[in-house]
Formats: sequence, structure tokens, C-alpha cells
Amino acid sequence: MDNTKEPALLHVLGLGTAILLVAGSMIGSGVFKKIAPMSVNLANGSLILWAWVVAGLITILGAFSFASLATTTKEAGGQFQYFKNVFGVFFGFIYGWSFFAVISTASIASIAYVFAESLGNLCGVPPLLEAYSSYNIFGIIFPFQNASIKLIAVSTLIFLTIFNIRGVKGGGWLSNIVTSAKVLGILLLIFMGLSYSENSTHATVVIHTFKPSQTSELVQISAFFTAMLGAFWAYDGWVNITNMASEFKNPTKNIPIAIIVGTALTMCLYLLVNYAYLQVLTPADFAHLSTQHGSIAAIEVAKITMGSIGITLISILIMVSTFGATQASTMSAARVYYQMSKEGYFFKPFSHVHKRFRTPYISLIGQMIWACLLIISGTFDQLTDMLVFAAFIFYALGAIAVIRLKMIGKLQITYGYPVVPLLFFLCCIVIVANSIYSRPLESLTGLGLVILGAPLYLYFRTRS
Repeated sequence: MDNTKEPALLHVLGLGTAILLVAGSMIGSGVFKKIAPMSVNLANGSLILWAWVVAGLITILGAFSFASLATTTKEAGGQFQYFKNVFGVFFGFIYGWSFFAVISTASIASIAYVFAESLGNLCGVPPLLEAYSSYNIFGIIFPFQNASIKLIAVSTLIFLTIFNIRGVKGGGWLSNIVTSAKVLGILLLIFMGLSYSENSTHATVVIHTFKPSQTSELVQISAFFTAMLGAFWAYDGWVNITNMASEFKNPTKNIPIAIIVGTALTMCLYLLVNYAYLQVLTPADFAHLSTQHGSIAAIEVAKITMGSIGITLISILIMVSTFGATQASTMSAARVYYQMSKEGYFFKPFSHVHKRFRTPYISLIGQMIWACLLIISGTFDQLTDMLVFAAFIFYALGAIAVIRLKMIGKLQITYGYPVVPLLFFLCCIVIVANSIYSRPLESLTGLGLVILGAPLYLYFRTRS
């Protein structure tokens, strides 16, 4: 494919933006709500915190492993580039296809939908097309259900896509501002929780009886790992920055630093805020919350510690947080399809760069269209259940890539080699195995979607 006439992407983003982009990609909705479903599996506050710690440490291992890979290329595309360079184009393409079909777009759709729900709950949005809400396709797709929320989510993606088309520097500044606001909001939550633990004058918390059904050690271990899946959803996004390598200054130095620092910062915030939650409510309370539709753990904590003002403040924080995560993912993910197309392994228009704004505008638009279709169909909830499973298959491949490159002498800078990539690989295998054990339908469906990329690879290879 001849791309010589295409303008290039700009190297304009610095280290500070890189760190905030890592944190911004990770901090979405999970930190505000995942403690509730985790409490269903683990009825012990210490175990819940340990689940966050272990998930965070595994994420840190991944951050160190992929920081090593980030020193090998200045091109955009992230894991597509790494797998293509180490294992061949087929593995790179399968990752890119999975990223487009499920991993990225379903995540963007899901977070945008949570943002729309937060905005709708805060401002009050009149229902639309309620008369058609029961209309369905094959009993699975309900395009007019929650139409007003879907309209807000779709409008958000359209706005962010146009904004990111108009320049990567503006997108970077928007991510910086929103991420800074998110961090300040989480610090406020931490302060409220810790202050509550020191002041017994607040309202008494009603304790709901909750008895875990786990008996055998195997089931308890599986419950621990299943609870960790919720934490991993909150931690997900740390690797997204690698997709934009070609738009950072000195990417082989700054991106590894940003991955490690941004991930460590986010882990500390998550541990502190979940510790603060547990100073206000018990695991039994959070388990009870998980059975109540629309209840969000952080809002319940804010209601107890600050009353109606707390509800409003945390609702705004969740809205800002999900908006920021949607922005960060929208900006970074489109670079994967751009790079694939540039090398002849995706639809040709996706390689086009805007002549004025120097952004991959067709890639951004294509991503937006698919994510909007997922929002309208309502299927993104089912797809996000497969995200962790699919993502950890490719994370395991990343660990193998580090080991292979080091063994053949093509990786000069490593972090904790060989212990870090080996430990990360083993953790990924355990997580994938537990996903198959605990959620076989979602896991096997996710694997099927990954395999669907094989015939598409043959098509693009033949055309190229």
C-alpha cells in the first residue's frame, strides 16, 4: 500500500500528558461501583482490599512488562505492533481485530452509557420512544429501550470524535483537565470516608445479613479471583497509551515511565478509596447494594457522610470520570486501526490523516460508528463481560513477547527480567483459566469473537 502522500501524525505530547492519559484511561466507573459485586463474592473487608491489592500488583507486573515492549518501537499501534514484530502479522491482526470488535469499542460504549446515565440521573431526562421500548430483534437487541440515555451516549461519542479530529494536542489538554478533576474528586471521597471513621455522630448504618455460599477451598479461591475480575475492570486501560507512541515526544523513554507511574498512582488511589468505603459501610451492606438496581457504592457512601450534597458531588464526579475515560479511550484506541490500515491490514480509508489537523480522522469516525451501534443495540453489557478474558489472553502474549525478545537479544531495556514477565504470564494464565471456570459462556463467546478475525486476516492478506 502506498501511503507516501499521507501527512504524518505529530509528535506533540509530553510526559505529563502521558502519565495523566494512563490514569485517565483507567479511572472510569469501576472505582465507584465494583466494591458492591466484589462483596457478593467476598464477605470480608480485608479480603476485598486484598483483591484490590493483588489485582493492582498483577497490573503493575503488566505495566513493567509492557514498558519493556514500549522501548522497541516509535510507531503507533501498541500491542498490534508488538505482536506483529514478535509473532508475525497474523497475531498482530487478531489482536487488532479483537480490539476493534470487542476490547476497545465495547468498553467505550459501556463507559459512555454510564456517563449518559449519570447525566440523566443528575439533570432529569424525559423518556423517549417508550411506546417502542419492547421492540426487539431476535429477542436480544432492543434498539429503543432507554432511548433517551442512548441518545445522550451517542451524542457524547459524536462530540468527542469531532473534538479529537480537530487535533491531538486539544485532546491531550482535555484529558489532562478531566483526569486532574477525577483525582481531586477521589481524594475528596477518601477524605469523607476516613473522616467518617473518626466521627461517630453520623447516621447509623443498617447491617444486612449476608452469608457466603462458598465452602470448599477451591470455590473460595475461585471466588477471590472472580472478585478480582471487578478490580481488573477498574484497572483496565493502562496499556492504551502505547497506541499513541508516534504522537509523543521521545516515546521510547516517556511511554515506559508514564505506564509505570500512571498505573502505580491509580493503584494507590483505588486502595485508599476502597479502604475509605469500608470505614462507612460493611461488605454486607455493599453486597445488599448489588441487588438494588441503580445503586452505586460511592453515592451511598457520600449520602451517609455528607447527605444530599454528597450525592450531588459524587454524581458529578462519576459523570466527569466516565466522560474523561471515554475521551482517553476514544483518542488512543483509534490509532490501532490507523496503524493496521497504514500497513495494509485493515480497511484502507482508516489510514487517512487529516491534512489540516494531522489526526487519523477516518479511524476515529469508524470507531465512533461501531461504538454507537453497540450502544443502540444494547449488547455492550454482554460484550464487556468478555473484555477481561480477551484482554488477559493478549496480556499473556505480551509477557511471552518480552521473554522472546530478550532471549534473541532484541530487547535492551527490561524491568525486572525475567521474574516480572514470568510472574505476569502465570497470573494471566490463572485469570484466564478462572474466567473459563466461573464464566464459561462469556469466556467461550469472547474466544469465538477473537477467532472470527482469522477469515478477515486472509481477506486483508490477499488484498495486500
